[in-house]
Amino acid sequence: MRKIRYSKDVDILLIELSDKPIDYAEEEGRIIVHFSKDDEPVLIEILDAKDFVLGSISSIVKDKEIAIP
Repeated sequence: MRKIRYSKDVDILLIELSDKPIDYAEEEGRIIVHFSKDDEPVLIEILDAKDFVLGSISSIVKDKEIAIP
C-alpha cells in the first residue's frame, strides 16, 4: 500500500511506503521517517512541504545538488 497525501492545513507531505505497524521514528531537519520493528521505512513526513518541494524543483531546474537542512 503506497499513498501520498498532502495536508494543506499544516503543510505536511505524507508518503506511506508500507502498511506495517510503526515502531519508532527518526527526525532530520524537516523530514521524519517512521520505521517498523524490522528497521524498514513505513512513513515519511515532510514538514513545511510547500517550501521543501518548491526548493527541490528549483534546484533541479538549476541543476544543483539539494542540501537538506
